[in-house]
Amino acid sequence: MLNHLFHLSPDSESSLQQQIREQISKAIIDGHIPPDLPLPSTRKLAQMLGVSRNTVILAYEHLMYDGYLISRERAGFYVNDEILKSSVKEERPVAIESGNKPDWDQCLKLRPTERKLNKVHRWRDYPYPFIYGQLDPKMFPTNHWRECCKEAVSVQAIGDWAGDRYDDDDALLVEQIHSRLLPRRGVWAEPDEILITVGAQHALYMLIRVLLNQTTRFGLEDPGYPDLIHMAACTGTRIKNLSIDQDGLETGEQLRDCDLIFTTPSHQFPTTVTMPLARRQALLEQASRDNFLIIEDDYECETSFAANPTPALKSLDKNDRVIYIGSLSKTLSPGLRLGYMVGPKPLIQEIREFRRMMLRHPPMNNQRSVGLFLHRGYHDSLVRSIVQVYEERWKAVSDALQSCLPASAKPPVFGGSAYWVKGPDGLDARELKRLALERGVVIESGDIYFHRANPPQQFFRLGYSSIATERIRPGIERLAALIGELT
Repeated sequence: MLNHLFHLSPDSESSLQQQIREQISKAIIDGHIPPDLPLPSTRKLAQMLGVSRNTVILAYEHLMYDGYLISRERAGFYVNDEILKSSVKEERPVAIESGNKPDWDQCLKLRPTERKLNKVHRWRDYPYPFIYGQLDPKMFPTNHWRECCKEAVSVQAIGDWAGDRYDDDDALLVEQIHSRLLPRRGVWAEPDEILITVGAQHALYMLIRVLLNQTTRFGLEDPGYPDLIHMAACTGTRIKNLSIDQDGLETGEQLRDCDLIFTTPSHQFPTTVTMPLARRQALLEQASRDNFLIIEDDYECETSFAANPTPALKSLDKNDRVIYIGSLSKTLSPGLRLGYMVGPKPLIQEIREFRRMMLRHPPMNNQRSVGLFLHRGYHDSLVRSIVQVYEERWKAVSDALQSCLPASAKPPVFGGSAYWVKGPDGLDARELKRLALERGVVIESGDIYFHRANPPQQFFRLGYSSIATERIRPGIERLAALIGELT
């Protein structure tokens, strides 16, 4: 009578043994297996499901270990009564008089959805995904990552990280950032000047909450990172849009009344221009003279095509004016949500306590896995592979744009994973994005990156990290045809 409860799927990502365990445990919790009714014998269930008897034996043993089943001598396997005691079942429904439901328009004091970015979530379903910030799944180092994850859940490792670490981070990961990642950008920092974050966005949120209030002024690159203006608005700070040119953020008069500025000097977001050394030095001198702090987001610093990339702004800072943010999202995986912050000890001490109030610390098992991944040189190898592939795709995009949309974009010298494209006058990139999606091409319109009122509409961005090289030209050809129709 229990046969209908068990069905295995060859398409499932779970193993056969896992499927058996999951289906039996769910049936027990849902009350579909009476406690006085024996489960099928291991031999009978194996025959019924078409699997080896050992698979069923292992599944039953795991269920016994987890407390779902008990074994009765010469009688078989039964549901453990103890497992059902934690499942509360209401015998009689309690009548509750209906009353007033909350008025959410009044209850909600913050509406993040009003400024929500409309991203294409199922971008893999489209043949030409020029989507930014995603990785080609074929490039993920599956075997190396599994090896590190397996070691991170060894008995000894679990003993290291399973307890409450309060506000601490994994020592191995911090050491690898200190000795392996930061020196490549010319940044030297002590371990207590480094804090692990749940990605760069988490770092930014904590910084603006600690450093900004209603009395401060926050300078943002325009165009720039759209979520940051939304975060800053929550603090009540006065926001100032900062102009950029072909050398990145402009120094001088526009910075003088700022208390904090955010900049992406190595690879301006989203235009991709690189700030030269002379301007970096001028920016640091002005920060000291006019007394403001700088948040440097050094995103995509690993994917540089230049033989001698410009050093990080933080590496030139002698006055503790720069707070440095890095992330592993653009190389290892955006789904891991792991980044880091480097700053003066007094600041890191306060941010660490603020992080503790939010989430204590990022998951320690992930920290250990990433620490091992860095320690064994797997990240170095991955970056070399990514740079090689990205440079090939970067050239493919450049050639296709020169052929199909000449003079529309300058190739990013620094490297990275996207092109910032200025379409013809009169082009509405929002409409281009909509129509392109109907034809299988995923792009981002550029208007969302401008903070000013009435932003220009002809800009759009082409990411090439997640699209196969051979699909780049056909996708841009479709896009060029659409632009011709719209203009």
